Amino acid sequence: MPFGNSHNLLKMKFTPKEEFPDLDKHNNYMAKVLTPEIYSKLRDKQTPSGFTLDDAIQTGVDNPGHPFIMTVGCVAGDEETYETFKGLFDPVIRDRHGGYKPTDKHRTDLQPDKLKGGDDLDPNYVLSSRVRTGRSIRGFCLPPHCSRGERRAVEKLSEDGLKSLDGEFAGKYYALKNMTDEEQQALIDDHFLFDKPLSPLLLASGMARDWPDGRGIWHNDNKTFLVWVNEEDHLRVISMQKGGNMKEVFNRFCTGLSKIENVFKSNGHAFMWNEHLGYILTCPSNLGTGLRAGVHVKLPNLSKHEKFGDVLKRMRLQKRGTGGVDTAAVGGVFDISNADRLGFSEVELIQMVVDGVKLLIEMEKSLEKGQAIDGLIPAQK
Repeated sequence: MPFGNSHNLLKMKFTPKEEFPDLDKHNNYMAKVLTPEIYSKLRDKQTPSGFTLDDAIQTGVDNPGHPFIMTVGCVAGDEETYETFKGLFDPVIRDRHGGYKPTDKHRTDLQPDKLKGGDDLDPNYVLSSRVRTGRSIRGFCLPPHCSRGERRAVEKLSEDGLKSLDGEFAGKYYALKNMTDEEQQALIDDHFLFDKPLSPLLLASGMARDWPDGRGIWHNDNKTFLVWVNEEDHLRVISMQKGGNMKEVFNRFCTGLSKIENVFKSNGHAFMWNEHLGYILTCPSNLGTGLRAGVHVKLPNLSKHEKFGDVLKRMRLQKRGTGGVDTAAVGGVFDISNADRLGFSEVELIQMVVDGVKLLIEMEKSLEKGQAIDGLIPAQK
C-alpha cells in the first residue's frame, strides 16, 4: 500500500512518541479515539495479509475532518483488521454506531415478507426508491489493501457469477477499462456509472490504485438491479425503481442478494460476516447491514420548517440532496434514508424508512393546508 508508511521497517527504530501522528486539528472518530498508548500497543502488529495500524489510520491522518459530517478516519484492509486492531476499532465503532459494545450481537434479517406496508408510499411525493448494501468476499483483502491479482480475481468471480443469473436478474457486465463510448454514455445517462474516486478520503485509503483495472458494473436488463465491482467494497448491490413501492424494491434486493450469495458459495467463496459486526465492509460506518434505504421525496414545505431536522433525528432518518452527500436539495426534493447500519436488522431499517416517509408526507400535506404539525411530531425511536 503506497499511501502509508507501513512497509518502511526503519520506523521501528523510532519510539511510538516520535512516530505518533499529529492529530491536534483533526475532527474524525479515529483521531478522537487514538491515543499514544493505543498507538504504542498496536503499531507493531499486522494482520496475516500484512495490514498495519498505520495503513488503517492513514486516511484519517491525511484528512483532518469534514466541516459538517464527522468522518470515520480509518478503514479495514481485510477481514482480520477489526480483530487485530480492536483496541482502536471497538471504540470507533462504539462512537460511530451509538454506543454499540464489543459484546453486542448484530441481527441479520433479509426476509422481505416481514415488512409491513411499503407498497403504499404516495407517488405524488415519492419520486424513486432505492436500497443498497455492500458485500465482501472472504479470503480476499479489501480494496484499500488488495493486490492487482486479488482485485482481478474478485472481478472474475463476480463477472462469472453474475452471468449465471436468469429471469428478472439476467443482465450484462461492463468492465470499466473495456467500455465503449456508447456504453459509457448509456450508463452515465442511467446514473449507473461510478468513476475514479475524487474524494481525498478514498484516495488516501488507497482505493483508487491501478484504476480502472479490475473494476466494473453489472446491471439487469430491466435496469432495476445493479452491482458495482471493486469500488469502495468488493460488491456494492443496489435495487431501485421509480415511484414509491419500497416493498417491491426490498423484495428484489433480498432475492437478488440471496442469488448472488448462493452463486459465490457454490464456487467456494462465502461473504465476510460474524455475529458481532454482521457483514464486514471496508468502512466501519457500513458494518452490520451496510444498508442504505433511500427515497427521493418532495417536501418543499416541511423542509423549511424549523423542526424538520429534529423530526428526522427522532425517526432515526437522515437527509441529503438528490445528488448525494453535500449536495443541496433542488425544488424541495430530498433523499431521505436510514441513519443506522449496525445493531438493527435489514427489515427493521426498511420499516423505519417506510414509516418515517409516510409520516413526513402526512406532515407535508398538513403544511400545504396551512395546518400545524405539532401533534404529528413523533417520540424518539
